[in-house]
Amino acid sequence: MLAFESPLATSAHASTSCNVLLRELQQIWSDIGESEADKDRMLLELERECLEVYRRKVEEAANAKARLHQSVAAREAEVATLMAALGELNLHSPIQKEKKMAPLKEKLASISPLLEDLRTKKEERRKQFADIKNQIEKISGEISGYNYPNDTMISCLTLEDQDLSLRRLTEFHTRLQTLQKEKSDRLHKVLEYVNEVHLLCGVLGLDFAQTVSDVHPSLQRANQEQSTNISNGTFEGLEQTINKLKTERRIRMQKLKDIAGQLFELWNLMDSPQAEKNVFSRATSILRLSEPEVTEPGVLSTEMIEQASAEVERLTKLKAGRMKELVLKRRSELEDICRMTHIKPDASTSVEKSNALIDSGLVDPSELLANIEAQITKVKDEALSRKDIMDRIDRWLLACEEENWLEDYNQVSIDENRYNAGRGAHINLKRAEKARITVTKIPAIVDNLINRTLAWEEEKRALFLYDGERLVSILEDYKLTRKQREEEKKRCRDQKKIQDLLLTEREAIYGSKPSPRKSNSFRKTNGYRANGNGSMTPSTPRRNSVGGATPELLTPRSYLGRQNGYFKEMRRLSTAPINFVAISKEDTVSTYTSVCDSELGSPPHS
Repeated sequence: MLAFESPLATSAHASTSCNVLLRELQQIWSDIGESEADKDRMLLELERECLEVYRRKVEEAANAKARLHQSVAAREAEVATLMAALGELNLHSPIQKEKKMAPLKEKLASISPLLEDLRTKKEERRKQFADIKNQIEKISGEISGYNYPNDTMISCLTLEDQDLSLRRLTEFHTRLQTLQKEKSDRLHKVLEYVNEVHLLCGVLGLDFAQTVSDVHPSLQRANQEQSTNISNGTFEGLEQTINKLKTERRIRMQKLKDIAGQLFELWNLMDSPQAEKNVFSRATSILRLSEPEVTEPGVLSTEMIEQASAEVERLTKLKAGRMKELVLKRRSELEDICRMTHIKPDASTSVEKSNALIDSGLVDPSELLANIEAQITKVKDEALSRKDIMDRIDRWLLACEEENWLEDYNQVSIDENRYNAGRGAHINLKRAEKARITVTKIPAIVDNLINRTLAWEEEKRALFLYDGERLVSILEDYKLTRKQREEEKKRCRDQKKIQDLLLTEREAIYGSKPSPRKSNSFRKTNGYRANGNGSMTPSTPRRNSVGGATPELLTPRSYLGRQNGYFKEMRRLSTAPINFVAISKEDTVSTYTSVCDSELGSPPHS
């Protein structure tokens, strides 16, 4: 027999009763004569029926437990929600302990009173929030002009009421205090805006009362019973008004600056007296001020601008009558600048042509004056770019001047008193030593000047002209002339050696007599004179400043003109063969003297 043992048996008594009944049933089946197969089948059916009964009971109990558990969970969730909304999370700890230890019915019984208490607190808290909300809405309406309040905190309270904690309530109290402070701050800000509008209206010469009344009538304060409007609309209106006034101030200030600039230009051209300028001192004072610094009442008024404009028109008409004088004056300034910088002035605006154009009426004098002004600016810019080369030209001219002085000094050396220990002799000796060193640097100075000039021409893509001639050509001609002069001097020295040799031979045969050269040694030197004490002083200045009025000494081209006669004479003497046998002693000495005197008496000038 299969022993049936229920897994849900809860006591030994139940198990014994079941076993007794099972043995009694088996005895009855034996008395009836049931087969073993039938007994097993009937026992199996009996077991199934028992299991079905147990299962049904278990399901009913499980459903009851689930419903009870759901009810407890719902109330616990509501309690948790209320505690979270009220911020009383500390009450949840005892509930958690009871939840773990007590049965469901006891939990349900313990949660119900707590739930009712939390619901009561929630209603009280909601009333507090509603009261604060009404106060916030009232002040917000005053600030926003009683439009729909766009307050985030109020919107959150309207849309969701889950957060009713004391922290949230404190935030609303803080918000209320903030709005109250903002109301006070807005009153001060409105006052600042009104003061700024008053300042701008004073500078521009506008009606202040009408300006602020256009924003809001309460800002004029004519009616003391009406409180000042502090809404955002008032602030926006004041800001727009201030921006409009600042824009107008900027426009008028720029316009008055342009007019003041024209006044200064016309005053300078017309040489206006100071008393006439003082009349418009208020208008011209803004030139050195920025926009925020302009605070003088009426300085940017339409009356001030119209008055300054009228003065510009008056001076412009007056200038038209003196335009010819102004054109010639500026042309003279242009020529002076060109002469100092060795730049050839534009011939299109020469004095003759300018007079002819103005007298014929073909050209507006103002346009001609503007053209000359542009030429002056162009010449100044070009002079700035030429400064380095012009400085090197001055250095070259100074070196050439020292070379001329050294040649004159050496020419005087024929005098027997050259080495007399007179006053100033040692000064000339020192200068001569320095001059020799400077002369040796002239080739390097010229080559460096040529390279610099070529680099300038390549950079500017234009020729470097010096008084209308290309500087590179002048320097190349100078180098060629210098080379020819050195060759002629060398040829002269060689001829002197031959002549001295012939003179020695002639004297050995015919005897000696006084040389005619002695009478020439005391002749006046070129540009220098002896002062009786062995020193040399220049009779006339050899060179003026670069902007002087002696073009023969200043222009590098002048060096070439001084050499023409000298080199023609040397070439005539060098091409004709000399028959020293047929020349008498006197003729030989005379020829030598004329050649050497022409060499020493014609020094080059740069």
